[in-house]
Amino acid sequence: MFSQAIVRTPCKDFAKGITTASELGAAEYELMLTQHAAYVQALRDRGLTVDVLDPEEAFPDAHFVEDVAVVVPEVAAITNPGAASRNAETAKITDALSKYRKLEYITAPGTLEGGDVLLVGKHFFIGLSDRTNKEGASQLGAIMEKYGYTWTAVPVPEGLHFKCSVNWVGGKTLLVTEDFAQCPELEGYELLVVDKAEDYASNVLLINDTFIMPAGFPKTRALLETLGKDIVELNMSETRKMDGALTCLSLRF
Repeated sequence: MFSQAIVRTPCKDFAKGITTASELGAAEYELMLTQHAAYVQALRDRGLTVDVLDPEEAFPDAHFVEDVAVVVPEVAAITNPGAASRNAETAKITDALSKYRKLEYITAPGTLEGGDVLLVGKHFFIGLSDRTNKEGASQLGAIMEKYGYTWTAVPVPEGLHFKCSVNWVGGKTLLVTEDFAQCPELEGYELLVVDKAEDYASNVLLINDTFIMPAGFPKTRALLETLGKDIVELNMSETRKMDGALTCLSLRF
């Protein structure tokens, strides 16, 4: 159960952030603000207290706060993003997190972004992607082992981050894209495989017995309905244009 979240309001230049999704069109600032506010309200409606941080005008990707920290009850690990333009974002999150957690740090040559980190029970899956390397994964694993967690590194053949393709939906069940349907590191879990045309919807947020999912993906909604939890759909069009998704926009603990 989550009680707290940290988010950051997108800055006016958020559309200048890193993206490969140019085929989706230019991102619109006012619409992004509206959609971000709806996201914050959805967290509050699930009972979370939400700290809303000010925009960081020098860092157009800074509203993707999940990438700069990994938070568990015992500690918060401040990451070292693999995208060089995002490295300095870590200094912008430490004050907000230090009120709640002891801090530890991923350091060079390790790189790590929170979008590659999925916690299931007391076990971490850490994606090895263009943004997270083996050294970064090993450092996070070593930090978390001190607090009783285990971890597995998982190659990410497709997508920006591991959680673009794999997310926990309760118990021993994972929602995955077809690219991960035969992933050996996920053996022992029940896999709900998203239709290829709805890959984006594999990024679902489970908040206090409610699924928050992107709007407009009926086949994925049907999969989630089999799990018997409430479902809230949010329009994620502007975040999607910047290669972002639901989990990216908050730190939850």
